[in-house]
Amino acid sequence: MEKEFQMEQQPSPEKSDENKDNKPGIIDKIQQLGQTNVPQLSQDTNIHCLTIVGQIEGHMQLPPQNKTTKYEHVIPQIVAIEQNPKIEGLLVILNTVGGDVEAGLAISEMLASLSKPTVSIVLGGGHSIGVPIAVSCDYSFIAGTATMTIHPIRLTGLVIGVPQTFEYLDKMQERVINFVTEHSNIEEDVFKELMFAKGNLTRDIGTNVVGIDAVKTGLINEVGGVGAAIKKLNELIEVNKNQNSSEGMIQ
Repeated sequence: MEKEFQMEQQPSPEKSDENKDNKPGIIDKIQQLGQTNVPQLSQDTNIHCLTIVGQIEGHMQLPPQNKTTKYEHVIPQIVAIEQNPKIEGLLVILNTVGGDVEAGLAISEMLASLSKPTVSIVLGGGHSIGVPIAVSCDYSFIAGTATMTIHPIRLTGLVIGVPQTFEYLDKMQERVINFVTEHSNIEEDVFKELMFAKGNLTRDIGTNVVGIDAVKTGLINEVGGVGAAIKKLNELIEVNKNQNSSEGMIQ
């Protein structure tokens, strides 16, 4: 009787399969991505893909209907990429309208300070504070149909109308200009000219740069897609390996 009772308590194969299908991982994937079969990265891959999409969210939480990239989610990922020895290169894919200036600059500085090769690619758009993120990598690509909007720093909401506010805005703007010119081939005068151009954007100040024009100005390195970006990243990884091996031999 005791053996029979134990047999009855064992779950049937059908029930165990149902439990596997209902595990939290599958539910999370359905909620986040809207699909059950999510492509899995191979254990042997040496490239990590980081996506910057929607609006970059900083210290203020945006409404739930907004598609956002939260900087508190991105920053730990970048730290983990730096620490993980299996990851040899980082591919950053951008399709962003911009967002919080300080959050965007924080992400840009972290990407620029990585010791591992990095390649960025702008698909769709890399607007506003997305420009510093795009140029922060070792090499940058832009799709032929992608655009980048360059415009002065703006504030929304209640603003105290005193000279100190405008000085703060001017200093923040200089931080963006300095970062972009240091991490790309564009001249400071050219970048400022694009930033303060009149008539290019409807009822606004700034410039909308499309694909090849971003390359001609020196803002982006090359026009290309995902295949070209991964090929370039693999080349940079090989160069990095050779440099590390040669340094090891010298020591």
